[in-house]
Amino acid sequence: MSSHMHPSAETVLCEVRRRLPVVSRATVYNTLNLMTEKGLLRQHPFGSGTVFDSNTSRHHHLIDEETGEMRDISWDKLSVSGLESIEDMEVTDYMIVIRGRIKKREA
Repeated sequence: MSSHMHPSAETVLCEVRRRLPVVSRATVYNTLNLMTEKGLLRQHPFGSGTVFDSNTSRHHHLIDEETGEMRDISWDKLSVSGLESIEDMEVTDYMIVIRGRIKKREA
């Protein structure tokens, strides 16, 4: 829960099995789904899969194109305009996903 990672269910399964090899896939998936249902996690569809996020506050994401690492971006750092102009839709939530490269620090 304190992790800043955005793991898939399979990643969580592998990590849990390192400590508890007999845990079933169904137990991990059901637990992740229950935690999402109870508001302890958020589920985000990205690419061909879904990731789980323990940061349940409103925020955006930056995905590093080189490493695939996903980082949180504070909600107030970005804004969107024109949502009210989308016809035939009532926007109830949104999240901005930015793709780029993490800047290398110069020594």
